[in-house]
Amino acid sequence: MGVPLRQQLAVGSYLIKQKMKGVKKYPLVLMLEPLYRCNLACAGCGKIDHPDEILDKRLSVKECLDAVDECGAPMVSIPGGEPLIHKEMPQIVEGIVAKKKFVYLCTNALLLKKKIKDYTPSPYLTFSIHLDGNKKRHDNSVCQDGVFDIAVDVIKLALSKGFRVNINCTLFQGENAQEVAEFLDYVTELGVEGVTIAPGFSYEHAPKQDVFIKGKDVKDLFRGIFSIGKNRKWKLNHSSLYLDFLAGNQAYECTPWGNPTLSVFGWQKPCYLLADEGYVDSFQELLDTTPWEKYGSVHNPKCANCMAHCGYEATAVEDMLANPIKGMMVSLKGLKTTGDMVEIATPDFIDSEKKPALSDIAVKVEG
Repeated sequence: MGVPLRQQLAVGSYLIKQKMKGVKKYPLVLMLEPLYRCNLACAGCGKIDHPDEILDKRLSVKECLDAVDECGAPMVSIPGGEPLIHKEMPQIVEGIVAKKKFVYLCTNALLLKKKIKDYTPSPYLTFSIHLDGNKKRHDNSVCQDGVFDIAVDVIKLALSKGFRVNINCTLFQGENAQEVAEFLDYVTELGVEGVTIAPGFSYEHAPKQDVFIKGKDVKDLFRGIFSIGKNRKWKLNHSSLYLDFLAGNQAYECTPWGNPTLSVFGWQKPCYLLADEGYVDSFQELLDTTPWEKYGSVHNPKCANCMAHCGYEATAVEDMLANPIKGMMVSLKGLKTTGDMVEIATPDFIDSEKKPALSDIAVKVEG
């Protein structure tokens, strides 16, 4: 796992405290989305389909820092849009770091060379740089040539200055295991701390809908990647049980409250990925008023193909706490990449007489 011991201990301590308090729904990562404006228009993005009056909105420094306190999660991810467009982003990051929260500042890296002087290396700050594969694959994903080369140059710069650097990789249709493995080899050689990797979510507002991998195809792809990577030195920024889930070996439902989202509209129901379900004014109101039972791959067609880490990593962590021996055995033995996958359940929104093919859905049952 590509996570420093300091962070592992802090997060572990937080999780144990929640368990001791008997808290059932607690956040693991705050998704802090202070703007939607971006300097790219990626094919699989569902975040920038807004009029200019929305794209021009910003959360203030105070709103961001108040949300960190209100939520209480030990980690904060700052996606977007492109966060570096926000003129007060250095102050936002500085304030979060001062609270000793681990912040992942997500960026496409186009502005980072110019802006990097505004930030100070810290064990609490990680630049999470968006790369969706090797040069051709990534530039095609972001719909602009040359972005991969810019990002790689900035990764080298940030590492030379002592910053923590993570790669955020989203996989789309047309990927093959060998190509992804070569990409993971490449970024590992660059010296990044770790890689966050997951299949893209089928955003309703994404400009292209044919780019998303679905159902069993996702699991087959990850089995192929993990089979190649058994003797590689990749540092994947995930729990072993989440990776096992991607390979089709764990039966999970998502825990959307594990990664609550605050955007320019407010606290977003129910999760970072669904943006049309409503907003509330506080984190507690989000917990209390969201009809959680209506979401998840068994209950909601919008969730049917989701296997994203912002929904399932918290589930895997919860499982690890409840079943530490299982988690330890997966870590020691490695991920199963052959044989039967876990059985999936028919969603309750699908006519049982008209079941789709397994390759068309990716629904899970609680294990």
